[in-house]
Amino acid sequence: MTQWNIQSVVDGLQKARHDWRESQHRTKEMGDRELPSKEILKSIIDDLCGILFPMRLGPSELRQQTENYYIAYTLDRVLNELLIQTRMALNYEAKLHPESSHPDLDAYAKQIVHEFADALPQIRRLLDEDVIAAYEGDPAAHSVDEVLICYPGLLAIIYHRLSHQLYPHVPLVSRIISELAHSETGIDIHPGAKIGKGFFIDHGTGVVIGETCIIGERVRIYQAVTLGAKRFETDDQGGLKKDYARHPIVEDDVVIYAGATILGRIIIGKGSTIGGNVWLTHTVPAGSQILQSPSETCKNIG
Repeated sequence: MTQWNIQSVVDGLQKARHDWRESQHRTKEMGDRELPSKEILKSIIDDLCGILFPMRLGPSELRQQTENYYIAYTLDRVLNELLIQTRMALNYEAKLHPESSHPDLDAYAKQIVHEFADALPQIRRLLDEDVIAAYEGDPAAHSVDEVLICYPGLLAIIYHRLSHQLYPHVPLVSRIISELAHSETGIDIHPGAKIGKGFFIDHGTGVVIGETCIIGERVRIYQAVTLGAKRFETDDQGGLKKDYARHPIVEDDVVIYAGATILGRIIIGKGSTIGGNVWLTHTVPAGSQILQSPSETCKNIG
């Protein structure tokens, strides 16, 4: 005989689940564990990091002579695991939204994973540009290898480039990957954000980049920067609107210093510098320098 009122708790939890499913119009069970697994996706991404940078993020015993063998063997296993997770996500979405589901989910899942695999060489080239940007942008960096192994900003960008490739097709898988990066680095990049080459996040903790943000090439940002929405629009029923542009556009060669908050669908013009702790909700032209001090105004330095 247990000293705890176990059966009462079990009954109460069962009732809570039932009420939730009724309120969400889920009167039938969705099935047993049909959601993608965070643990498996973490393992997949760790392996993909090794595939992209085998001599730095791959197994410690790996040597250059066996790189291609390691990549081929690991990639085959990883893609098969990703296919399973992709199928789970597609099946889950199909049950939630049957009216918009793909007519052949199995074929669609294979297509998604094929396209993802084919994109890996280009993702590697983008990441090479990111590594160089970090090395050249930080005087404390002594080598590109140090950047790749030690910098949380670079790790978050690797996760983002991979999740962004999947986002149009399996957003749930992409969101899980982005939240894994968030948990590990403190950097929150929505997988829908579009980020150009040569992107560098220095230090990184507290950085937030929203779903519809567009970032150009050679952009550098520092810790605690927010690229967010100014407000959330609602529909006629009072619910939040989704899938509309609500985050900033940051053009090429912009630097945003620590603690800056940039909100709304505004444009930060090419070559601008946004100072630390600035609160910005309006578009600024190319070459602007925005500082926190109220005595300072927008200066066109182009």
